[in-house]
Amino acid sequence: QVRVVESGGGLVQPGESLRLSCVASGSTFSNYVVNWYRQAPGKQRELVASINEKGLNEYYADSVKGRFTISRDNSKNTMWLQMNSLKIEDTARYYCHGGGWWARGIQVTVSS
Repeated sequence: QVRVVESGGGLVQPGESLRLSCVASGSTFSNYVVNWYRQAPGKQRELVASINEKGLNEYYADSVKGRFTISRDNSKNTMWLQMNSLKIEDTARYYCHGGGWWARGIQVTVSS
């Protein structure tokens, strides 16, 4: 059974940064693409960023391109989402996902 632990969320002001972390133990982490999704109240869950198995190819939603960076360390079964220049519209619950598992989500709130 995969155990997934997210950390790094919180409340920040516009323009500030946060770094989300996600550790997925109990799986062969290096075998699959991993993703960050987010869901704001009243909206559908959306894909924010993806990174392939070896970390060589990344995808970003247009809304976060140039501000967010996804990364992974397969030796640590860990992935990250570095979020810079945060905007109010980035407020959402963020979920890491991969290999058939989902995290429970972590809240990111951007507010002045």
